Amino acid sequence: MTWTVAPEPHDSPVAAALWRAYYTEVSDRWYLLHEGRRTDPEELEREIAAGTGADLAPPRGRLLVARYAGEPAGSAGIRLLDAATAELTRVFLYEGMRGRGGASLLVRAAEEAARESGAGRMILDTRGDLVEARSLYARLGYAETEPHNAAPYAEHWFAKELG
Repeated sequence: MTWTVAPEPHDSPVAAALWRAYYTEVSDRWYLLHEGRRTDPEELEREIAAGTGADLAPPRGRLLVARYAGEPAGSAGIRLLDAATAELTRVFLYEGMRGRGGASLLVRAAEEAARESGAGRMILDTRGDLVEARSLYARLGYAETEPHNAAPYAEHWFAKELG
């Protein structure tokens, strides 16, 4: 079985399914940790609908989709914040696809897309409970930094020079 990574329109059915799975997982994890329950279904639908992904459309953004054996398995997005800095976002793999090298492949493809867009630096934020994400970023050379935004759920900020 092989992995491929390619750009995907932010508003495609594949992108919508990946966004729904990503948001459901990170939201449920937060609510289970902090309130002992899953996300309220109405809130979940409202937030999924609000996250259109339009900021991941060219020319200032890219959405990449990883496929495993031809089937959608995960995503990563970048958006240019300025001429030299890109932000990594929506890094996600379906649970059954984890542990097969897809996350590293996605992040490296996002780094390449950022370089192709002119960025020399990638930044990102994540939460404390997303320990797998923090481990991945550290393994790929990202260093924890001071906060670069005031995002409501951001607890850890990372940066990497893309060279």
